[in-house]
Amino acid sequence: MRQGWRWFGPEAPVTLDEVRQTGATNIVSSLHQVPIGRAWTEAEVRERQAMIETTPAGRSSLTWSVVESIPIPDAVKRNGGRAKAEIEAWIASLEAVAACGIPIVCYNFMPVVDWTRTELDYVIDTGATAMRFDYEKFAVFDLFVLQRAGAERQYSPEDMARARAVFDAMTEAEIAEITRIITSALPGSTTEPLTIPQFREKLAAYSGIDAAKLRQHLIEFLQAVTPVAEARGVKLTLHPDDPPRSLFGLPRIASTAEDYAALFSAVPSKANGMCYCTGSLGVRADNDLPAIARRFASRIHFAHLRATKREGDGRSFHESAHLEGDVDMVAVLKELVAEDRGRRSNETIVFRSDHGHRMLDDLDKTVTPGYPAIGRLRGLAELRGILYALGAQPT
Repeated sequence: MRQGWRWFGPEAPVTLDEVRQTGATNIVSSLHQVPIGRAWTEAEVRERQAMIETTPAGRSSLTWSVVESIPIPDAVKRNGGRAKAEIEAWIASLEAVAACGIPIVCYNFMPVVDWTRTELDYVIDTGATAMRFDYEKFAVFDLFVLQRAGAERQYSPEDMARARAVFDAMTEAEIAEITRIITSALPGSTTEPLTIPQFREKLAAYSGIDAAKLRQHLIEFLQAVTPVAEARGVKLTLHPDDPPRSLFGLPRIASTAEDYAALFSAVPSKANGMCYCTGSLGVRADNDLPAIARRFASRIHFAHLRATKREGDGRSFHESAHLEGDVDMVAVLKELVAEDRGRRSNETIVFRSDHGHRMLDDLDKTVTPGYPAIGRLRGLAELRGILYALGAQPT
């Protein structure tokens, strides 16, 4: 298995030399500066690749192995195969990536909002901070800030009463903060920051699109792009919904094993794969993570390894340390190692320690939410220790 690290580019607080110091060898990156929907050029991809792979004298080499992500425009999610211009632009980006020899592309198909949290610096019992999804605060935003039409039909009277009480106790600054967190694109998101009016407009555009229709749109997208990926030796990996359930009344179609099974059945190409994210899938108690890894082993080309901890209400959760929380990371890695041992060296699974606590010196630094250096370094070291104990020497 290959040790990856998500790097957000030359403006990121974590430098490439600091990545080298973690022991990671494979970079996960994207052209975040390119507007969503505009085709990437080969020259742009090569420029970023040269930045990553040109090794200064005396330094260890790095390889750009995963593109995360080529954003899928909203028009594709709403219109499927009818969004021909947007799909053609996406294919052009894919071809630029393939021309540079980058073998894995990660993407998601979450409508309107990407990965969603309500708190970015939730203080845990060690004094470090974690990201958190607080169900009551999410309901506050949905019901009383966004004031989404029909939202009250999706909450119980008890939920609405608790959310009302929380809202009434919040200061204007607290309301502004939760609004900023939910409406602003989080790091690596493939959606744009939205104002409240824009948010409502985007939601209205999905009226009449249920899970079946959204899944069909994804299938139509995959039917168009997968033959190109297969012909050029690129593996496509769909990231799970985060969290893996409906938000704002929108359908989510990559939340369970059966969701993935439906997509692999509809588009059986070996290029149609999975980004196996233990944190996202682990939020649902009914997702058996080792069983999912075992069932879709041949489809897993990229793994996000992190753990989440479900809270007492069963709907709130926070990011835990990598070997804590609700994910049995040892059982998960046993499944991934078993699959990885049968692969050729250039097709082994790339994994990265995903998210991490803000801790130690990072508490006093500017960090990318979810992506501080030290918390991810701790996670990678712990994961590497498990791999060595399993007799798998990570590269």
